[in-house]
Amino acid sequence: MTVSSPHDGALPFALDGLAAAVVDNRGTVLRWTATAQALTGFTAGEVCGRHVSDLLAEDRGGPGAAADAEEAPIPLAGRVPLRHRPQGTIDAVYRATPMDGPGGSVILAAPAQRVSGPERSGDLLGALSGHGRIRIALHDTDLAVVQTGTTSAGAAHGPHLSPGCRLSDVTAPEDAARVEALLRQVLTTGVPVVRSTERLAVPGDPRREWVTCWSAVRLEDEGGRPTGVASVFVDPDRTPPAGRHVDLARETAEHVGDSLDVLRTAQELASVLAPGFADLAAVDLAQAVFDGEEPPPWSHDGELLRAAATAPPDAVWTPRSPGGEEPVLRQPADFGMTHCRRGEAAVLGREQVAAALGPRMGKVPLPEDFRSVAVAPLTARGLALGVLSAWRVGDAEPFTAADAALLEAAAARGALALDNARRYTHEHRAAGVLQQRLLPPSTTDTPAAETAGVYLPAGGGEAIGGDWFDAIPLPSFRLALVAGDVVGHGIHASATMGRLRTAIQTLADLELDPEELLTRVGDLVQRLANESEPYYHDVVVGATCLYAVHDPVSGHCTIASAGHPPPILVRPGQPAEVVDVSPGPPFPVGGTPYESTTIDFAPGSILALYTDGLIEQDRDEHEVADIDQGTQRLAAALTSVCRPGRTLAETGHAVLAELGIDAPRDDVALMLARARAIPEDHMASWEFPADLEAVAGAREATARQLASWGLDELAFTTELIVSELVTNAVRHARPPIWLRLIRDGVLVCEVGDSSPTQPRMRRARSTDEGGRGLFIVAQLSSRWGCRYGRDGKTIWAEQPMPQI
Repeated sequence: MTVSSPHDGALPFALDGLAAAVVDNRGTVLRWTATAQALTGFTAGEVCGRHVSDLLAEDRGGPGAAADAEEAPIPLAGRVPLRHRPQGTIDAVYRATPMDGPGGSVILAAPAQRVSGPERSGDLLGALSGHGRIRIALHDTDLAVVQTGTTSAGAAHGPHLSPGCRLSDVTAPEDAARVEALLRQVLTTGVPVVRSTERLAVPGDPRREWVTCWSAVRLEDEGGRPTGVASVFVDPDRTPPAGRHVDLARETAEHVGDSLDVLRTAQELASVLAPGFADLAAVDLAQAVFDGEEPPPWSHDGELLRAAATAPPDAVWTPRSPGGEEPVLRQPADFGMTHCRRGEAAVLGREQVAAALGPRMGKVPLPEDFRSVAVAPLTARGLALGVLSAWRVGDAEPFTAADAALLEAAAARGALALDNARRYTHEHRAAGVLQQRLLPPSTTDTPAAETAGVYLPAGGGEAIGGDWFDAIPLPSFRLALVAGDVVGHGIHASATMGRLRTAIQTLADLELDPEELLTRVGDLVQRLANESEPYYHDVVVGATCLYAVHDPVSGHCTIASAGHPPPILVRPGQPAEVVDVSPGPPFPVGGTPYESTTIDFAPGSILALYTDGLIEQDRDEHEVADIDQGTQRLAAALTSVCRPGRTLAETGHAVLAELGIDAPRDDVALMLARARAIPEDHMASWEFPADLEAVAGAREATARQLASWGLDELAFTTELIVSELVTNAVRHARPPIWLRLIRDGVLVCEVGDSSPTQPRMRRARSTDEGGRGLFIVAQLSSRWGCRYGRDGKTIWAEQPMPQI
């Protein structure tokens, strides 16, 4: 519903400033509008209850003249001087329209200087009430019709309102409710409404509708209290071509482009044209437009276009299929495409279309019984998007050249809206592809845990964001679990998410403690914020992250949080519990160190990592999210759906169903990890004194253990690796010194000591007696490295195991 002021810059309208009053059969003023007060300077309290002749400024003669005037009938039209305060008099023309119902008349008046000459005054006021184009109705405070100047003769062009009826009696309930809301606004505020374009369904034929231009003013009694509303509605079918041009252009601007969906925008454009301007309308677009891509130039042979929209929406043009799974493609070059290539609109009659199609006339999907068609190109920013066509059927008047100009103007406006929708589709799809390419596989399977993740973009895919999850295998069979959330939506948030995920994977390979890793990621986010353009600060400067490392050897999981919701742990046969972590500040807020929490993560237990979109879905748009309450709901859902034998992927989707999440307002990311442990018989460990004699003992222990595992093929290389690592520990580190072998697909050899010194590999010269230890280890293993803990460091080397 469009409400506009009479002084909002639109073109002049016949009703602007028009005064209205209601009188009974004796000429007593019953209703007095604000515009009547503006015309005369007298308020409703001063006029209501008095005879209308008291407003005349002319001298009416001697004694008894007043009584005679009250008995005399009011002329239906004329020009009279009216009393005016403070000017004295004002010359006005008026028209009196008899009303149905209890009787009386509606008097419409305007300053004579605005309607110069008797011919113009007669044309103006005659058109208002004598020719049916403009019809008047009076509503009481309940918006029921009390009196009306509308007759059933005009019902073919608009609703017929009779005394005692309501709008819901003559049109669809939803349309009646919309217009009554407009009238109630006038009744409450006293602000008149001028030229509100309304579409009202025709009773008995929902495919047709009336299009009316509705105006309304409030009626007041002598005390200035509202007593009802006077409404005036205009039949646009009889609007002169110039006015129709303005209306069609305005309607296209007002009603097309509210959506950034190509199909919806196409339907909006078609619905502006039919019914009203045309009986039927269609929008056909190049396939590339639906995909968000730039359409190719039209060739001389014409282009196959996809049916995007028809109006009325349920119009059946066999075999058209707007928006269907298998849309019918047609070639509009056969009727007017030559003009469309030149950027012009064209009008063709049925005979011209038949001559152009020839024997193919019956095979081309066209409306039945059409009489005339007007086509216009949909071009925007130098791109030919498709064709807009309007059809008149049956006995309707054929289109004219003026109609073609109207259609061309509407097509130009509609094409811009369609191209905006196309460009949005392109960016949205690009962001979606980027997001999917940057996210890890939805499931992983490692010796430490199996994982499964679910990601739902906001609005069912309308707003791609920066939520992500990750499972990163680490040396010695450990596994890093990550969940993060970049502030904002769109391609920039997705790109920032990809940079952060890559950075975390790189830092994870350095085997940093969780709290140190988050500190370094925070530094990175700060650099990204400083490098970005000011326009994108809201996207890149905000992020949260949860980082956890699970060790399947010890059965422990160490967790640190940067402003992220806490994980939830589900132990077998027990209710889910929220892990008590100490959250640090979100990125890039600094100044506070991050802290880590270590929990027992026994085999079969499930750890849930998620983003805040999962726990904020129940809040209203303007409410502050209750994180604790949302977290408890998630914990209850996990308790309910985590069952033995159910896969993690099924469990994740069951959690979303339990919470009723389908098209979330914010992105949702959920990752579930089910813990595993390295079997005890797959591990062996020893502790040695800081003595070079311990090297031989370490080699012997290694050989025996490999023989018991049936890995004699690895004995020689593993003994050399153990010998070099233990020797370095004895010479350069501090006790205690320990050795551990772990097998599970690969063989890992670990040597630890209590020294924080960094081992360095160097290339020894031929005359050097030492310095070749780590070089030998690197040559014999597939990869090696060093990690640090609170009690020292661990050097590890990994070898592939032979197939047994």
